Amino acid sequence: MQVEWIKCGNGSNWCPLEMVNLDNVNTTGVYMIWHEGNPSRVVRLGQGNIKDRLGVHRKDTAVLAYRRHGLLRVTWASVAWSYLDGVEKYLANTWPPLIGDAFPDAPPIAVNSPW
Repeated sequence: MQVEWIKCGNGSNWCPLEMVNLDNVNTTGVYMIWHEGNPSRVVRLGQGNIKDRLGVHRKDTAVLAYRRHGLLRVTWASVAWSYLDGVEKYLANTWPPLIGDAFPDAPPIAVNSPW
């Protein structure tokens, strides 16, 4: 499945988790949070109402602890409700996050990489 991963600014920069404006984000889908650095790593991923979920993670001390490795970045993609579990499962299998280990019991649905 092809999804459109969101970028910020002029569309060429990944969004900074702690500063991205979520006021006009009204979508349901999947998201990935990672820290920059060498190597960069996926910190957390998930699904649901993007504005609500990212608002929670911006205050989560477990997520914020990874700032010491590099700037926290985020991207998301709109995905229909019926595909959320499968897409999240695929993302978790492909880029195992540092936080989180309970992912949907669903057949994975492959999506294009945000990178």
